[in-house]
Amino acid sequence: MRILHLSTWDLLGGAARGAYWLHRSLVDKGVDSVMLVSQKSSDDRTVVGPETGNRKLAHLLQRKMDNALLHRYPQREPTVFSPAWAPSFVHREVSRINPDIIHLHWVCSGFVNPRNLVHFKRPVLWTLRDMWTFTGGCHYSGSCTKYTESCGACPQLGSEKETDITRKTWNRKDRSWRSLDFPVVAISNWLADCAKASSLFKDRETIVIHNGVDESVFHPREKAPAKLALGLPPDRKVILFGAPNASTDRRKGFRYVLEAADRLVRQGWAQKAVLVVFGSPEPPGRIWPGMETLHLGHIDDDAHLSRVYSAGDVMLVPSVQEAFGKTAVEALACGTPVVSFDMGGLKDIVDHRTDGYRAECFSSEDLARGVDWVIGEDERWKLLSRQARSKVLKKFTLDRCARNYLDMYAKLLK
Repeated sequence: MRILHLSTWDLLGGAARGAYWLHRSLVDKGVDSVMLVSQKSSDDRTVVGPETGNRKLAHLLQRKMDNALLHRYPQREPTVFSPAWAPSFVHREVSRINPDIIHLHWVCSGFVNPRNLVHFKRPVLWTLRDMWTFTGGCHYSGSCTKYTESCGACPQLGSEKETDITRKTWNRKDRSWRSLDFPVVAISNWLADCAKASSLFKDRETIVIHNGVDESVFHPREKAPAKLALGLPPDRKVILFGAPNASTDRRKGFRYVLEAADRLVRQGWAQKAVLVVFGSPEPPGRIWPGMETLHLGHIDDDAHLSRVYSAGDVMLVPSVQEAFGKTAVEALACGTPVVSFDMGGLKDIVDHRTDGYRAECFSSEDLARGVDWVIGEDERWKLLSRQARSKVLKKFTLDRCARNYLDMYAKLLK
């Protein structure tokens, strides 16, 4: 049984890492698993990427073409948006690899065109890692519910035209996929509910398989040495916040981190806690709360990231919309309780007052209250930490994730 994973990247970004670590887990189990990407960043021989200059140039042109139409919408919001209209010949590369099953993951930036699926001629499984698959191009819809109809007049594009690019993208998906029978996997119950409510996927089989984390890499370490390694005093509590583009992606909720930190300062935590931010460089001209703040920038090494989580006493994940919550699971695996909003995929990860705190959406006051509750009493923190690690070992290991997918593959082949 040969499994082919299609993913725009192998290691770049949270969604890509989820697909890559599933692929690696299958390889380690002896499965004939191959990953095909348009941008390769690892030296993994089981990952196939554009190896010649011509192919790299072709993929670059596809990405640029895919974004070209967005210039027609100068009022669009600064969010990721994928029209997926550029021609793609990925089905030819798929044919050369000759898999038994094609497993789609995050395949935007011109990598896969909706029409490609018609040419695959193999059983297909699609893991949803955000909302793009069933929308007219956005990856997270915010408060918009037009994906339950047929999109058009997109608020993210600042469009008032019903037949805008989102309606055309929705129509292309509908025409290409309506006759194809492929199961859909969502990485959280929230995302599954969104897919079932969508006009494109409402009649399609959708199940939930959570992402897995490598518990042998992300595990608790001695806290005092971990803090000292970052240059932090061992006697101060460490409040973590991190994500790709942590301080610039509005969906990640950085504004709520600053507001919560300001409240914590007023509650007397200024000299007892440190805020540590990772995932993006320090933004210029930012006015910080009266709490010492350390910026770690991008962290590409998982072992180092695990040490950062272990140095933390609490992890803040105040996303306003989140399909899963990779940093939340990684933090829990390292025994660090998580404070999040009570929304989205984080509901599957954080059990309120058991291994963290789910704050009222979108209250920075309750977010600060959650941080204070988690780190304010040492014995309670130790219990939360033990239960956090136990949760991951029961629900979110790579082995559990891989075995669930192996069951899916077996059903597809039948």
